[in-house]
Amino acid sequence: MVPVSVGLISVLIIAFILGRTERQVGDISLISIKDQETHDPELERPKLFWINILLILMAVATLLSGVAPPHVIFIIAFTIAISINYPNLRQQAERINAHAKSAMLMASILFAAGCFTGILKGSGMIEAMAEVAVTYLPESVGNHLPVITGVVSMPASLLFDPDSFYFGILPLLSTTATHFGGDSIEVGPAAIIGQMTTGFPVSPLTGATFLLIGLTGVDLGDHQRKTIPLAFLVTIIILIVSLMVGAITF
Repeated sequence: MVPVSVGLISVLIIAFILGRTERQVGDISLISIKDQETHDPELERPKLFWINILLILMAVATLLSGVAPPHVIFIIAFTIAISINYPNLRQQAERINAHAKSAMLMASILFAAGCFTGILKGSGMIEAMAEVAVTYLPESVGNHLPVITGVVSMPASLLFDPDSFYFGILPLLSTTATHFGGDSIEVGPAAIIGQMTTGFPVSPLTGATFLLIGLTGVDLGDHQRKTIPLAFLVTIIILIVSLMVGAITF
């Protein structure tokens, strides 16, 4: 818990520093956007605020319960929400049309991301990369494998999807650590430090990355160039704290 807490605090500090640095630019952007938008008071539903919050909480609770597939729950929740907030059929159509472009864009991005990941996994390229990474691991680093895993875990998110890493790479690393006299249990926490933890927002093998850049309108290359150094910094901070508290040994 201590390394995770320190990692969260470091993320908040970085966010605060970035926020202060971009405040001036952000204020100008918000003003220009506000001037361009046309505000329609008829679309506001302040009296239904808590009803909408309750509906969201019920939808999340239903998702967690697993009583129905997620898409069914979302369809039902959306139907209830739009019927309560906009009973008029004309208004419902206008609200759907207003967001249809963004919804179709996100659906297309997620489909493309799924095809990309599926090709890598189905063709065997992911498994081949995993075998090469373990085969050419020098014996001299065996005793320090948990620390090395912690260092490379975040960059590994750019090469391996979660299933391939945790079910393919991680067992091999754990077995290798045991062979060299290390503690195989420590390899697990070391991997979680960065692989799909700080690494998932920049990984091209997760749909969430494409959803993120699609919603913000940022190019993937620009996003990775600016985010990877900060994500790697947080990983190193968590690793150092883990070494200090003894969760991982050098």
